[in-house]
Amino acid sequence: MHMSGARMINADKSTVWNALLSAEVLKECVPGAKDLSGTPEDGFEATVVQKVGPVKATFKGTVILSNIVEGESLRLDGEGKGGAAGFAKGGADVRLTETDEGIELAYDVDAKVGGKLAQLGSRIVDGFAKKMADQFFENLEKVIEGPSEDDAPEEAEKKGWLKRLIS
Repeated sequence: MHMSGARMINADKSTVWNALLSAEVLKECVPGAKDLSGTPEDGFEATVVQKVGPVKATFKGTVILSNIVEGESLRLDGEGKGGAAGFAKGGADVRLTETDEGIELAYDVDAKVGGKLAQLGSRIVDGFAKKMADQFFENLEKVIEGPSEDDAPEEAEKKGWLKRLIS
């Protein structure tokens, strides 16, 4: 399956770039992430718990960054295994462009699944993948832009800490 999208982020380019390279920020942004560690140079290891239709699984996997053009673009390639539930793998090309409204973060994602997940049917899996991508980039935008007036105090403190981490 293939997905594309873009988000406007109200921040400077270096802040957005640093967020994309931070294990702490990525852990907060990946839906269902229980653990995420590593570095952009060596790659990241993650544990993610997700439910796709009737299948709930814990995926353990890796993410490797490549084609890095500092402050401009990169490619993320990942693969996760969820035991009997199957596997998921894919990649995303991410580009940052300065505009009058802020930074446009554009992405093109390709993903594949196998095992029980593939048996759920493309409509369920495609909808889930789109939801995950949208949620990740929405979370990233919220972390980068920092707390809003609507956030609960605990959430505002967490977002403020993450924003200071990447600035």
